[in-house]
This record gives sequence, structure tokens and C-alpha cells, in this order.
Amino acid sequence: MNIGDKVRLVHGREEGVIYAFLPGNVVEIEIEDGFRIPVLRNEIVTISPVESQRLVKEKDTKKIGSQSDNIVSRSAPFAEKGIYLAFVAINDKAVTMHVINNSDWTLPFTAASVNEQVSTGLSGGVLLPRTSQKLTELLMKDFESWPVFEFKILYYRSGNYSLPQTLHKRIKCRAQSFYKNKRKAPVLEKEAFIYQLDEENLKKEVQPHAENLSEELKNSMLGGTESKPLAMEKPQAVVDLHIEKLAVNTAGISKDNLLKTQLAAFETNLELAIANGMDEITFIHGAGSGVLREELHRRLGKNPHVNYFKDAQKEKFGYGATLVKIK
Repeated sequence: MNIGDKVRLVHGREEGVIYAFLPGNVVEIEIEDGFRIPVLRNEIVTISPVESQRLVKEKDTKKIGSQSDNIVSRSAPFAEKGIYLAFVAINDKAVTMHVINNSDWTLPFTAASVNEQVSTGLSGGVLLPRTSQKLTELLMKDFESWPVFEFKILYYRSGNYSLPQTLHKRIKCRAQSFYKNKRKAPVLEKEAFIYQLDEENLKKEVQPHAENLSEELKNSMLGGTESKPLAMEKPQAVVDLHIEKLAVNTAGISKDNLLKTQLAAFETNLELAIANGMDEITFIHGAGSGVLREELHRRLGKNPHVNYFKDAQKEKFGYGATLVKIK
């Protein structure tokens, strides 16, 4: 038996996943809704993957038979999108992190956390259609210091198909977006804070050769010697926030919306700079009325990843630029 194995109680109906091994030949089992119970090791048996899939199918069949209005056509369209990262609260102090495949693809994947350019593997394997996998547990008190979560996901299905590009995604949780994304997680059917990983990935599709897919699988899943590191967009060292430099058509746009556009560009480039491990980044905001500068300084003052900030190159920009030093 290993942590993560699915098990059932010998003298009961409960099923769950092995969470930890405790002293005295006791195993801690995580059952439905995140509850954990201690059980003697000889009181549980493992559930094989084949049996687990069979039980799920039988359960679904019963539901269809008893609820005729929920019958799904056999010709239901192939679900191409639906890969999520979900954080499920187990109490007011901690959450469990899950990767969810709510699509009809079979997904070979790896998941890692990245902290100061050091990667730590969280999980890897094959995520079957309409399934999920628990990755780790996190404390909410450490939210601001959570690492960047990195995912590398391939797509597979039998038969003829048009294969999407390999999905490379990095997620850095920010309070502003994290708490806005609470809803019921697919597959898990629990309230969770959710990020969709494949939101933009399926816009471009390619038809790979079998040998290319095999090589990608080897490098991504088995750590092949020629695997390339994730190429992540890196911002310029100096970012000009003047609206004309952001390639925005200003016709008919209010001043408030123009300001929001500039602030969005600021947030995006700052987060990319932090995720890429840059030491500093300079934002040109202009002097003007000072509204943009004040709002940037207010946000920088609250960002835990900013060491300090100051007016940049006064002889060149006056008070129209800010240098940000990143921790």
C-alpha cells in the first residue's frame, strides 16, 4: 500500500484514499468531503484501477436508468476543453489542491511547484477523462508565499484526431483573482477556488507524428536528457504604460477605462517579472496628473514580493517613471 492508493473498509461501506501512515500499524484514510479517519491496516483493502473504473461506470448507469430526463445522447460531442486547478477548503486553515480533467482527452501530465527557480515535483502520471488527482495540501496563512505551480500536459485519444499543442502553464495565486473564482468544481462536485488551465490552449492545433509524441512523452514524463525548460514570457526591463504604447484604440473609451487598461498592463508585467525571477523592472507612467503614478505606488506598497520602489532616472524621466526592486 502507498499514499494515494484507493481503498475500502473490510467491515464497512466507506471508501477513500490513503493519506498517511501512523504509528501502531494505523493508516489515515481521507474519505468523502475531505474527512480523515484512522483505521487499522488489516481493516482495509486496496481497490484496483480497473475495479475503480468499473464501479464508477455502474454507478453512472444506475443514475441514468432512474433519471430519464438526464439521459445523454450517445452522439454527444467530444469535450475538448476542461482542465482545471482547484483548491478545496478542508477547514478554515487549509486547502487541498487538485488537478481536474473534465474533458474527453486522456492527459499524461506532470505538476511541480517552483520557488526561487527551484522546482519540486508534486505529481505525475496519466489523468483519465472526467477524473481528478489530489496534488498537495496548503495552509491559507502561507498564501502570500505559495510557490508558482507549473503544469506540463500532453493530449491523447485513440483513433483519428487533431491533437492540440502540448499545454505548458504556470499559475501564481493572487488574492484578487483567487477569491473571485469560487464555484462548484467539475468532477469533484465540491465548492472550490478554480483556475482553468486550458482556457487559451486549444486555439491552435497541430497534427503531430507518432515519433514526436513519443519523444515529448519521454522528455516530459520521464525527464529525458534533452527536454527543454518551459519557455515563459519575460517582460522588458522597461515597460512604457503610455496608452499609445499599449496598442490600444482609444476612440470612444473613457478615461476610467484607459486607466484600467494601463493598470492591467502594469499588473501583468509585474507578475511576469516576479515569476521569471527578475531583480527589477521599471514602469514609465508619465507625470501628467499623477493619478496613474499614485495608484501604482499604492499597489506596489501592498505587494509582498516588492522589496522597494523609487522614482527612476529623474534626469531622464523626471517623476514619470518608477523603478521596482523585486525580492
